[in-house]
Amino acid sequence: MRSRSNSGVRLDGYARLVQKTILSHQNPVTGLLSASTEQKDAWVRDNIYSILAVWGLGMAYRKNADRDEDKAKAYELEQNVVKLMRGLLQCMMRQVDKVEKFKHTQSTKDCLHAKYNTATCGIVVADNEWGHLQVDATSLYLLFLAQMTASGLRIVFTLDEVAFIQNLVFYIEAAYKVADYGMWERGDKTNQGIPELNASSVGMAKAALEAIDELDLFGAGGGHKSVIHVLPDEVEHCQSILYSMLPRASTSKEIDAGLLSIISYPAFAVEDMNVVNATKNEIITKLQGRYGCCRFLRDGYKTPREDPTRLHYDPAELKLFENIECEWPVFWTYFLIDGVFNGDRIQVQEYREALEGILIRRKNGILLMPELYAVPPDKVNEEYESPHTVDRVPAGKLPHLWGQSLYILSALLAESFLAPGEIDPLNRRFSTAFKPDVVVQVTVLAESTEIKELLRHHGINVQSVTDIQPVRVQPARILSHLYAKLGRHKLMKLSGRPYRHIGVLGTSKLYVIRNQIFTFTPQFTDQHHFYLALDNRMVVEMLRTELAYLTSCWRMTGRPTLTFPVTNTMLINDGSDIDPAILATIQKLGDGYFGGARVKLGKLSDFLTTSFYTNLSFLDPDCDGKLFDDFSEGYSSPESGYELEDYADFGDKESQDELDQYIHSMLQSTALKSYLPPISKASSSPHVFSAAHSTREILSIMAKAKGLEIPSVSMSLPMKVLNTHRKSLNLVDSPHPVKNKEPEAVLHLPKDDHGDLDCEKLVEQLKECPSLHDQADILYILYLIKGLDWETQLYGQCGITVHCLLNELYSKAGLNQEWGLIRYISGILRKRVEVLAEACTDLLSHQKQLTVGLPPEPREKTITAPLPPEQLSQLIYEASGEDISIAVLTQEIMVYLAMYVRSQPSLFAEMLRLRIGLIIQVMATELARSLNCSGEEASESLMNLSPFDMKNLLHHILSGKEFGVERSMRPLDSSTSSPAISIHEVGHTGATKTERSGITRLKSEMKQFFYGGHSTSSSMHSSRRCSSPSSPTSTSSLMGSGVHGISWGDRQGQWLRRRRLDGAINRVPVGFYPKVWKILQKCHGLSIDGYVLPSSTTREMTACEIKFAVHVESVLNHVPQPEYRQLLVEAILVLTVLSEIEVNSIGGIIHVDRIVHVANELFLQEQKSLGATDTFLERDQATGICYFLYDSAPSGAYGTMTYLTKAVASYLQEFLPSTGCLMQ
Repeated sequence: MRSRSNSGVRLDGYARLVQKTILSHQNPVTGLLSASTEQKDAWVRDNIYSILAVWGLGMAYRKNADRDEDKAKAYELEQNVVKLMRGLLQCMMRQVDKVEKFKHTQSTKDCLHAKYNTATCGIVVADNEWGHLQVDATSLYLLFLAQMTASGLRIVFTLDEVAFIQNLVFYIEAAYKVADYGMWERGDKTNQGIPELNASSVGMAKAALEAIDELDLFGAGGGHKSVIHVLPDEVEHCQSILYSMLPRASTSKEIDAGLLSIISYPAFAVEDMNVVNATKNEIITKLQGRYGCCRFLRDGYKTPREDPTRLHYDPAELKLFENIECEWPVFWTYFLIDGVFNGDRIQVQEYREALEGILIRRKNGILLMPELYAVPPDKVNEEYESPHTVDRVPAGKLPHLWGQSLYILSALLAESFLAPGEIDPLNRRFSTAFKPDVVVQVTVLAESTEIKELLRHHGINVQSVTDIQPVRVQPARILSHLYAKLGRHKLMKLSGRPYRHIGVLGTSKLYVIRNQIFTFTPQFTDQHHFYLALDNRMVVEMLRTELAYLTSCWRMTGRPTLTFPVTNTMLINDGSDIDPAILATIQKLGDGYFGGARVKLGKLSDFLTTSFYTNLSFLDPDCDGKLFDDFSEGYSSPESGYELEDYADFGDKESQDELDQYIHSMLQSTALKSYLPPISKASSSPHVFSAAHSTREILSIMAKAKGLEIPSVSMSLPMKVLNTHRKSLNLVDSPHPVKNKEPEAVLHLPKDDHGDLDCEKLVEQLKECPSLHDQADILYILYLIKGLDWETQLYGQCGITVHCLLNELYSKAGLNQEWGLIRYISGILRKRVEVLAEACTDLLSHQKQLTVGLPPEPREKTITAPLPPEQLSQLIYEASGEDISIAVLTQEIMVYLAMYVRSQPSLFAEMLRLRIGLIIQVMATELARSLNCSGEEASESLMNLSPFDMKNLLHHILSGKEFGVERSMRPLDSSTSSPAISIHEVGHTGATKTERSGITRLKSEMKQFFYGGHSTSSSMHSSRRCSSPSSPTSTSSLMGSGVHGISWGDRQGQWLRRRRLDGAINRVPVGFYPKVWKILQKCHGLSIDGYVLPSSTTREMTACEIKFAVHVESVLNHVPQPEYRQLLVEAILVLTVLSEIEVNSIGGIIHVDRIVHVANELFLQEQKSLGATDTFLERDQATGICYFLYDSAPSGAYGTMTYLTKAVASYLQEFLPSTGCLMQ
């Protein structure tokens, strides 16, 4: 018999360790591991980590087999792994109903459980008794299911299980917008059970999705039915959100040692080495101690100061845990494995030695890894005073199975029993490797031969949709419908993938479906969804964005192929030529570069060999699922609208197979049918359209219709109610007196015998209506009284509902570019931007909070965590009150903000909360200022801006640039009645970035002379410039002729405008929040507009925590006027200077308002002494602050800072040091 080799003896030693410390806890029936002898439950995450040592040891035996027994040992260990993974699969499959619900609700009540009964696989605690929602645990399971399958283990046995795993993929693919309880099961660190978006969950989901994509769960013996499919856009969403969060772990945790599992083994989810190193360094500097790493700052778990009788902490209690947080040795095993993967021998040696020092040795040489090391209760004060000096004691579970397992795995790797590739067969470790440049293949397709001819006139040769057969072209939403069939399982009641928008990565692949090649046009060209695609300049803008996105995010083999359709809506109004914006774009694409992306323009047939293909085998005829399964039961997508031009690429009826019929029925369900009368070009009076019928008259009509008694009103509604575009909505406090209006036209509403509204006669009136606006008014009244599903019986036909007619009207308004009307009908139809939830999450993950609705609270609603699409949409409509157009505009602006936060994050520097209602108000105010018109006209103009102009206006407001507005006269025969205006940039005379933040210029020595007309800049040449400061007073009173020689100069109103903009978008100076934290440590609190920010908040939150910044922000947000808010911020900034002086205390509660008012009085006295008149020194009625102070530059002899510093000095003089003079 051969003698045992040295390596064999070492392996036997590890086998004994595994048997004694890990496998002894494995249940013989279910295969699950109990957490310890005391805690019998099986945690999903702990079970997976705990079995890794067994998996690794099995591979080590197979590789280093001295004799047959070693191979048998390898098999035995591998089967233990399979048993555990199948045990967890059983636990989850028993909760299949939760998986189905969660895909749609993403609610903490509908999620898989985090721990199960070890003996029965049953549940242990109720849904609401534990922080069950832990996306990282489910993701970790899928990641290792993929890795173990790739290593040769057979874990999944049947197609039923494959369908369930496919649905688990749908369960985690929305991780980037799911607030969960995270790795430590407690969510927010106050332990109040508040879920939050966790970087560890998003990263683990991203890794799992990448690992399991296109993997055959039956291994080498499988076929196409056992392959898992993942949509690449979901992976990319997780990646971008992960990048925007790191190194921050969540809102309440500025860093978390759990992120080690994301940036290194096992997930390797981050591809940018700089982000990996930054996160690693944060963990080492802030969390590493002498015995391991703390989980996060102020973690109270198992510390001597924790009250074990209650689960939650009081907010002020968190300060007690500072510097005495328990240290977990498990994190050192991550560092050790990371060192092996990176080939860093010094790191490996360092952490091996460190671990040797803290492991606990038992008899027979068994080494145990404790859960954590805690400060002894009698040494707490000593540790407070000098952190990391006290000797700690082991506490918690012994052994901690998760840590024990990773320790054994790290030892096997460090001693070369295993190579990194063996525990990472899917090569996740190469995620940071160099990636070559991507060239995007673009093929332009004409929708019809007429369009093809028009393009040929311009020297552009393209193919039409029919030319490229047998390749088929369909809109992206058809792909969404087809993917909805993936993972369906009738017996388990699994519905497959929820109907979700497919991103540009998904539509840039070619698909093989039933042996036919399909290409799908991108979502942004589909007018069917939301009206952004009706604006051609917006389509070009979105094409530029998507091409850049493809260039940076494409990870698949082959090149991305984008199919760009030129449709009828891309023609100019009379259809005689291509829209110039589209034409210029196609010509530019031919150059090889577009918006920074490398592109290759060509025919689809040329790209067939270089593109990436996905075979949608789940749609094959031999698969169980029938395409029409529940289509006949009324299955439909969440939106139903119209399709301007069918992609009619079907053969004759006989040759249509089931797939053709299915696609055809999908297109037909949204095809446009025409019932309304044609609109006359020479529409009578050019009245404009109302979008806010919240008037008493309409309410009384509704009340009457419902049989309620209300004081009677005339049944002929004045046109003012229906046909003044948003006259009841004035987003601006307008300085202009209302002129006498000419008598209004009256829309006569027919009555029946009882004096109530006669809806049938109203439908008859609809047939004769010549203008879009009248049709909209009638349909709006019918919608209010009868609802969207009321059968109008128009022309005696059945099935023509109000909904159906509104859809038709929407498409007509789209053809006529009637943006006000389009937004309004979108509101009635409750259209939802398909990427709304993604946009919201994008903003939240960049550490921006959102509010919707006009201020103040409670009308203004705050969004702090991602919400499911339906809930988000509902919240926006609620916050917008009666006004449906505001609701639609809110969604639109949220999408633009998300576009900018992805492409130009610097625009959002020092902003924390984006108040969309206030931004809309500021947009209207800016239009009123630029057009010199009333608030109502400005609000109307805002609603009629094209999406492209709206996005531009938003950009100008975010960047603080000056812009000009031009009224463009439309031809008289145009059926459009809205005033057309366009927005353009004004030279380079606008504010520079440093000027814009206003306050950051305080330290500069520049003086601005408002007196004698000295101005520091050339004049603005805005096309229609308001000649007065933008303030709610009349022009004449402000520019009183008796002002003694004082000229406002040509930058008048500029600082007021800038304060108003910065206040509205909540911009604060750099480092503002940590400075406020310092002041709070020196006083009892700051009182702002009646609300107190108490100093106790510093006991709960750290200075750099986002939660603290949000808290300060919420107090500032109680101030309704943005310009007043900015003055308060400036006053707080002066106070922060004091916090840096060595003064222990600066009093009780500091009233910031009083400081501002004292400064205002000092300013007024000084101006009067210089001879300014009362008319000049007019005050804001709401705050009592002089407008001229609002409009003063911060720095300079007459700057706001001069007066605020004097005011602070006089307010706090008793606390300031008497030596040395503070004020010069």
